[in-house]
Amino acid sequence: MDIVSITGAAYIVAALLFILSLAGLSRHESSRSGLTYGMVGMGVALVATVAAVIDGSDALDNQGLVIALTLAAIAIGAAIGLWRARIVEMTGMPELIAALHSFVGLAAVLIGINGHVEGPHDTLASLRNIHEAEVSIGIFIGAVTFTGSIVANLKLSAKISSAPLMLPGKNFINVGSLVVFAILTALYVGTDSADSSTADILLVALTVLALALGWHLVASIGGGDMPVVVSMLNSYSGWAAAASGFLLGNDLLIVTGALVGSSGAYLSYIMCQAMNRSFISVIAGGFGIEAPAGDDKDYGEHREIQAEAAADLLINASSVVITPGYGMAVAQAQYPVAELTSKLRAKGIDVRFAIHPVAGRLPGHMNVLLAEAKVPYDIVLEMDEINDDLPDVDVVLVIGANDTVNPAAAEDPTSPIAGMPVIEVWNARDVIVFKRSMATGYAGVQNPLFFRENSQMLFGDAKDKVDEIIHHLPA
Repeated sequence: MDIVSITGAAYIVAALLFILSLAGLSRHESSRSGLTYGMVGMGVALVATVAAVIDGSDALDNQGLVIALTLAAIAIGAAIGLWRARIVEMTGMPELIAALHSFVGLAAVLIGINGHVEGPHDTLASLRNIHEAEVSIGIFIGAVTFTGSIVANLKLSAKISSAPLMLPGKNFINVGSLVVFAILTALYVGTDSADSSTADILLVALTVLALALGWHLVASIGGGDMPVVVSMLNSYSGWAAAASGFLLGNDLLIVTGALVGSSGAYLSYIMCQAMNRSFISVIAGGFGIEAPAGDDKDYGEHREIQAEAAADLLINASSVVITPGYGMAVAQAQYPVAELTSKLRAKGIDVRFAIHPVAGRLPGHMNVLLAEAKVPYDIVLEMDEINDDLPDVDVVLVIGANDTVNPAAAEDPTSPIAGMPVIEVWNARDVIVFKRSMATGYAGVQNPLFFRENSQMLFGDAKDKVDEIIHHLPA
């Protein structure tokens, strides 16, 4: 059996493992096996690809150099990947994932440029046109993903403002860019192969346009919507990989890119429904709404509570709901929260968690944190599963959440987050909000929940305050 047949068989195995990986990652209980399937599948794909490269280099004069460069690239990439995986905190995962998406986009751009420089290998005009269209589309999707992911990384890491960029006629800019892309692609495909300078200029113009569009698409989206952006960029990176697969004639890259692209698009759609956003407007990057520069509305005075009083409320409750947000991740409070949950349940108190689909800055962020702290899966509920039960809940602990529990979304049609489904914690008997200060959330919107009669603020580091509550619980 030749290497081509072996590589083809390995790619089929890898593709099946990737499908099993997605299936496993769809549920908490099977997520570990899903991750294992994905790792094994990528290992199979990598080994098969390296074997194909080594076999294909036999006819080259510089075979040793090709093999050395290939192995060096794998070694460097693996070393950097292991290093980043070891040092990254869970709070840094969103921006790390955005950065990784940018690498996929950059790879697609470089592959497209290489395809342009090398040129088509077919003599049939129609096949040459298909090759040139693949180059154009691959570079465009890759460039949009590249700069869009960089902007997302900078916003998530607070290196630039999370406020949306509001250029005049931004929707016209986006649509106009797509029209110009189509025109440039048609001109590039129709350029005579002998006229290389014109083709070079057209491709450079197309690349610059795509880079600018990617930057504008994500810059136009506000910080409160960044979880959707991350999943959207995940989808873009998948389609960029698929485009590269067509250009390289690599079936596995096409299949893998399609899996990532379609699953990322579906996740974006689910999250848009959870936020009452239009999926089309997300793809167009046109739904960022800038929060008012200053909210001078008088909401009244907030009330404060100390850890000892909070412990008394909890121990006398029959039902408790904990609603975590990004602040819990920042404080690394998931472990004391899990301990508090265990102690309350041991005393016969019903404890559940309410998770908003976009809690944190990454889809599933809170679920991963709680699973890491060994919180039982069966008490971690989605927003739709618990909202109707909240009027019968005695105490709700809001730990580091803000925009996802903001009643303005349901009650104030002028709010920048108006219409976004939120966890209606204010319907419970008592609400305790863990925050460092009265500052607004990531979306920059004031939260009237903090001033409700049944709400009390517990100021300080979430981890320290949960530890204090545990200390005040009776043995």
